[in-house]
Amino acid sequence: MSPQTAEVVTISPKFQVVIPKRIREAMGLRSGEKISIFCYRDHIELIPLREIHQLRGALKGIDTSFVREGDQV
Repeated sequence: MSPQTAEVVTISPKFQVVIPKRIREAMGLRSGEKISIFCYRDHIELIPLREIHQLRGALKGIDTSFVREGDQV
C-alpha cells in the first residue's frame, strides 16, 4: 500500500473511527493493540506501538551509504 492511498471514514457521535480492513491488514494491526495518536501540523497521525522484537527486519534493504566529506585539518 502506498502512502498516498487514502480511505474515508466517518467520526461517530462518540468521536470514534474504524480503521478500514485494507489498512489494518496492510499494517498487521490486531484488536487490542496500542497506538499513539499525534496532532501534527494540520493532520492526525496514528502510530502503532510495537514491541522491539516485532521491529526486527523493519529496515531491511535500507540504503545506508553516504558521501563522506574530506578531512578538515
